Amino acid sequence: MKVIVLGAGIIGVATAWYLLEEGHDVTVVERQPEAALETSFANGAQISVSFCEPWANSGAPLKVAKWMLRDDSPLLFRPRLDPHQWRWALSFLGQCNDAAFARNVQQLVALGRYSHESLKSVVAQTGIAYDRLERGILHFFSSAADYESGIAAASLMRQHGVDRRVLGREEVLQVEPALKAFGDRIHGGTYTPSDESGDARVFTQKLAERCAARGAKFLYEHDVLGFDKAGSKISGVVVRDRSTLSRTTLAGDHVVAAAGSFTAPLLRQLGIYLNIYPAKGYSATLRLKRPEDASVVSLLDDTRKIAISRLGDHVRIAGTAEMAGYDTRIDSATSRVRCDALVRRYEQLFPGVADTRQPQFWAGLRPSTPDNLPYIGRSKISNLWLNAGHGTLGWTHGAGSGRALAELISGRRPELEFRFCGDALPAQQPLVTMPSRSWA
Repeated sequence: MKVIVLGAGIIGVATAWYLLEEGHDVTVVERQPEAALETSFANGAQISVSFCEPWANSGAPLKVAKWMLRDDSPLLFRPRLDPHQWRWALSFLGQCNDAAFARNVQQLVALGRYSHESLKSVVAQTGIAYDRLERGILHFFSSAADYESGIAAASLMRQHGVDRRVLGREEVLQVEPALKAFGDRIHGGTYTPSDESGDARVFTQKLAERCAARGAKFLYEHDVLGFDKAGSKISGVVVRDRSTLSRTTLAGDHVVAAAGSFTAPLLRQLGIYLNIYPAKGYSATLRLKRPEDASVVSLLDDTRKIAISRLGDHVRIAGTAEMAGYDTRIDSATSRVRCDALVRRYEQLFPGVADTRQPQFWAGLRPSTPDNLPYIGRSKISNLWLNAGHGTLGWTHGAGSGRALAELISGRRPELEFRFCGDALPAQQPLVTMPSRSWA
């Protein structure tokens, strides 16, 4: 069968790879000149199977309310006259209870494990190198209260079979000695040795090259303008070449929507309303002046809610989320505050280790759902498939999501417990009361 994939981030390219594995003819449409130039470009670099708790929990509403007045807060909600933002926010509040949290964690862990095994298999098959470090992820706490909360979270995750170990201060420093300069302010931590880190952009671009070598066609610098329909199916995807402005209609047996945060507005013209809203995330990439003193274990700093990952002779500091629409600029006053806070925090943790004079700042839009569960599966249009809404876990869940969707398109049920789209179609409901898993 001929399959058209819309989007060449980690999700779209992984989907293309596994569709090729299944023997399909694949065309990938991407508006950028290369793969992985948007959300997959400079993310936190963590494969965090065991650190996958959804944002929505019973304590989240109070925290978000407190953070609204801080430009450097971990999660900043900027109210807009946007019904899609308010729909998302109301659905998010509906997920802030213990029952929903436990249900969502179970699904995220299942998808994460499946995806991690899939990634390992692809790496073994292709030999792709991407500054991979299999050293685990260490979450450290700078207050006694946060440490106690971390212990409780570790206990919950162990109930789902996650090996999240609770560490005291000295054990934290044994796992990552580079934290010694900050050691007297660390109360403890939790550690998952099975997690890892690596450069998502490098991996995705190299996987795209291998897809092309196997016959996949990549239409870079092409915009998706719309869709042609024949009865209950999509008969064609209308695209425009940015260089020539010429329009072409691509015909295929199936279409996969994997355009990150832009999947939702793209599909509204088809009457499909995904509850995906962009969460603007920031990162700073610094050159290491003293690589021998830099961390090698990927870190989660609980105080600032940021991830720190070693990428060869550079370090990536990433985090924060800003619910403020589709703006990716880094030159606003708020953006400068958030970017500078990343560099300042790294210098506090590792004084003099990195060159902070010329940081490479970046902002990208994480395609977030209220329950943190992505849309994977068939839409209400029989030959339109969804693979979007992965939020902060796109790199973690990319390989598995692509594999699972390729299996579904090929008529097989993936071997994991996950609520795929199309398992049970929800009834159409008014926009502002629609549950997060519905699309019509």
